[in-house]
Amino acid sequence: MSRHHAIPAAEALALNPIAITRSCFKDKFGVPRQPGLTRYARADLVIQTPYDREDAFRGLETSSHLWLIFQFHEAVRAEWRPVVRPPRLGGNQKMGVFASRSPFRPNSLGLSVVRNEGLVRKNGKLALQISDHDLIDGTPILDIKPYLPFADSIPNASLGWAESAPTERLDVVFLPEAEAQLAELSQTHYPDLKLLITDVVSYDPRPSFRRGRDEERIYGAHLYDLNVRFRFVNDDSHKRVEVLTVC
Repeated sequence: MSRHHAIPAAEALALNPIAITRSCFKDKFGVPRQPGLTRYARADLVIQTPYDREDAFRGLETSSHLWLIFQFHEAVRAEWRPVVRPPRLGGNQKMGVFASRSPFRPNSLGLSVVRNEGLVRKNGKLALQISDHDLIDGTPILDIKPYLPFADSIPNASLGWAESAPTERLDVVFLPEAEAQLAELSQTHYPDLKLLITDVVSYDPRPSFRRGRDEERIYGAHLYDLNVRFRFVNDDSHKRVEVLTVC
């Protein structure tokens, strides 16, 4: 009698995206380093065939928050490194990759909790709307699970080097040209845009080695189809971010 050998699970594993993210964040610069740092980030998870059936999401409408497993598709590397430099530690200290939330990982997988904003159909496509997220446009979603408050929230959990959410935020000033441009934009197409911009720039999205500096350089972040240009000012009277244009 012939004997059948099972294929090892790692060899048999094949991941097909359940959804593709259409996000307000168009590139990595400016994206919050963790979900929940801005309430105003919105995205549609466009469900892919053959998963685009309402039955597959039956009951999810009662879940306020969701776990998303996704691929850091812009951080895929041919080789991985055992240590990384977390931005939360100023980019100066090394930690093991498995002790961090770095996107540069062996399998390039990410995990985020997001707010569930409901299932809709847009242009004939089934989409799951989310907010409070940290996903860039094009992110492949590999699994969606409901967040279980009784099991997933552990009040006495500890980490040791990033115990609390970042609270230091810079003041944000919108210059007259930026204010005028915002006034011309549709709230339907760009919901809570000013609040989103404020959250994005106030946490200082610059690389760790540039943070805290006063420099002439003008930065740009792509939100929706807009380019938000801003600069950092650190004079004697007021340390702040000035938003120059939104167009």
